Amino acid sequence: MGTKLKKNSNKLQLNPNWAVLQKSLSDHGRRPSKHSVDHSETLTTSILGKRKERSDSKPGDSQSSTNNPLTPVNDDFSLTDAVAMDCEMVGVGQGNRSALGRVTLVNKWGNVIFDEFVRPIERVVDFRTQISGIRPRDLRKAKDFSMVQKKVAEFIKGRILVGHALRNDLKALLLSHPKNDKRDTSEYPPFQRQGHRSALRHLAASFLNVEIQSGEHCPVEDARAAMLLYEKNRKDWEKLVKDQIRLKQKQKKRKPKKKTKQGDDLHDNDATTAT
Repeated sequence: MGTKLKKNSNKLQLNPNWAVLQKSLSDHGRRPSKHSVDHSETLTTSILGKRKERSDSKPGDSQSSTNNPLTPVNDDFSLTDAVAMDCEMVGVGQGNRSALGRVTLVNKWGNVIFDEFVRPIERVVDFRTQISGIRPRDLRKAKDFSMVQKKVAEFIKGRILVGHALRNDLKALLLSHPKNDKRDTSEYPPFQRQGHRSALRHLAASFLNVEIQSGEHCPVEDARAAMLLYEKNRKDWEKLVKDQIRLKQKQKKRKPKKKTKQGDDLHDNDATTAT
């Protein structure tokens, strides 16, 4: 009896550190259940996930939609008070004359409201693919020029038209637009360097920190860049336009003074003398 008690007491007096070690060894050998969660793995994944979302891309790097300023911020495709337009040209005649090959319109948020390939009236001899991005297959089912011209005219009527070198786009469309309603990024004084016009890709790099036109031109991207340049400077730009309009109106109101002829003065003096 005394011997049994002695054995039991020795068992109860097991070193606690040894018990902890035995438990950890048994847990290590046990296979985890399907529903068990490895908290260390979860923590590692969350930390790495945050690092992955962080982007330090530069204008020359490939940009995701999350940090590209040209990506629309909403899904509103309504026709707004300002629309931006960009056109791509193809070569006709002997290839030295330009004809409309594609036209794109975006609203003030950069969402596309019109984008069509156009079948020129004349035969295309140079698709200028390296710049225009247009290929023969794109024009096989393209819209007729007259239909596209009519639709564009409806979209821009009574609205602010934004773009770069708009005179070329409007010339290709055989359309006109009121000067006071045009916002051309190639003509806005703060965008010019020593009085010289800058290319749209240079403006996008300098003012938007984004690279465009590195290869084939994308009219959607170009129109969005022009619109964003306008929206970022809209307040000052509109003030400049209003000041210019006000100055022209003042100049028109000023009536030039009539110059009296010397012969008329002599005639008046003779009449006074005779009286």
